[in-house]
Amino acid sequence: MSVQSINPANEEIIETFEPHSDVDIDHALAAAEERFNAWRLTSFDERADLLNAAADVLENKADMFARHMSLEMGKPISQAEGEAKKCAWVCRHYAEHGESYLKDETIRTDAKAAYVRNLPLGPVLAVMPWNFPFWQVFRFAAPALMAGNVGLLKHASNVWRCALDIEEVFREAGFPEGCFQTLLIGSDKVAGVISDRRVRATTLTGSGPAGSAVASKSSEHIKPSVLELGGTDAFIVMPSADLEAAVATAIDGRTQNTGQSCIAAKRFFVHEDIYEDFRTRFIDGMKAITPGDPLSEETKLGPLAMKSIRDDLSQQVEKSISAGAKPLLETPALPEKGWWAAPQILEDAPEAAPAFHEEMFGPVAALWKVPTLTHAIERANASDFGLGSAVFTQDEADMEQAIRDLEAGSTFINSKVASDPRLPFGGIKQSGYGRELAGDGIRAFVNRKTVSIA
Repeated sequence: MSVQSINPANEEIIETFEPHSDVDIDHALAAAEERFNAWRLTSFDERADLLNAAADVLENKADMFARHMSLEMGKPISQAEGEAKKCAWVCRHYAEHGESYLKDETIRTDAKAAYVRNLPLGPVLAVMPWNFPFWQVFRFAAPALMAGNVGLLKHASNVWRCALDIEEVFREAGFPEGCFQTLLIGSDKVAGVISDRRVRATTLTGSGPAGSAVASKSSEHIKPSVLELGGTDAFIVMPSADLEAAVATAIDGRTQNTGQSCIAAKRFFVHEDIYEDFRTRFIDGMKAITPGDPLSEETKLGPLAMKSIRDDLSQQVEKSISAGAKPLLETPALPEKGWWAAPQILEDAPEAAPAFHEEMFGPVAALWKVPTLTHAIERANASDFGLGSAVFTQDEADMEQAIRDLEAGSTFINSKVASDPRLPFGGIKQSGYGRELAGDGIRAFVNRKTVSIA
């Protein structure tokens, strides 16, 4: 059955794709296995040259790739251009640092020589989401290829043009055929691909249920996996904070990518001494951001990517209000066509409200007043998720307490949570396991072979 790519801004069909057949999948897996046997023997210099060439392609065609992102999933085009260029950055990062991340680690023993050597595993299947259709893929692909692995991409079905664009980036950069392949398949085919002996590892960014399914199937076949799942990131503001910077970052953190980000700031805990001032500024700032044409350079908030996302978010807001949360913004008139959502702030959501315990994938913030940092941290940790966290304070004791006690894969002080090629990225609890990026990311899919020479 064909798959249609639909513009979320106007519901028009952009393109129609034919999914790969079982025969196509088998050919791709055979090509991946064959290529890996040669690719693993290439030098780091050869791989680095090709990654730098991929970065050139990304930078030179950033405007085209950005347009495809905006059309397929509604990302404001200025943010989409930034995403393409960030992908070039991660390619250049691993081209420069990949060899040093994987260098032999000498260990002193009674043997004549002993060390750990990091060797590639083989074809890695990446199951990737639509919200950052290029970045999520490249933060896996750049380190995997630099390590000597080859990549297989199963992308979300609403961004298949982006998926094919990514495959073309590597082809145009000069990577040999089979180094990176896009599989145009639905979720029903994923278990079979994981089960195939030629696939050696998996990585997924996405929802909890999808992550559980991939992890379960990978574990069944004794294959390593990395999961980056959802988040309800806490954003804490203390009295010593630079309030202007805190508010501006809070607004940016909640509305970037139209709020469709796992690491977006979603739950805001503000100390009672500055609560009213923060609240007033937050309301004014969120009210000033209005949805617009994602192809306009001026737009900061586009449509939501899919009708189901819009409908789920609307239900979460309605249920939260019914449970006792107070909406602080009026809903403006929105276009009839397209999957639009306006910014909203829900104040004092009780424990029974979705805004208290569920991830809200859109520009909706949950806001609470807290008496102390300890109380804020307790409320922040009262979540099944543990991806990122942010704290605004100038007090070093506050910083240390937040770093020590917040249950999250990262804590950012006086800035929003962001992924950076130089820093490990990932979560705990229901936000997943394993780490991407930096040295941890490239070592996620290698055989750390112990060598001892008597």
